Amino acid sequence: MLSETDRQFFKPFWRRVVATLTCAVWASIEWLYDEPMWASFAVLLTVYCVWNFFYRFEDDTDENNSSQ
Repeated sequence: MLSETDRQFFKPFWRRVVATLTCAVWASIEWLYDEPMWASFAVLLTVYCVWNFFYRFEDDTDENNSSQ
């Protein structure tokens, strides 16, 4: 669960994309160098980012646009 300060920081879409892609690239590099423990950790972190930043993220812009 994201705190209010985390939600404010990750409100711009590009920050959520960059954070998620960074974790995915990290996982790929760890698999490439045959480090399964760190690769698994990075994959789990990537899944966490996708879940919180794209699936469950509550963006206020939809509410603001519908009220205008």
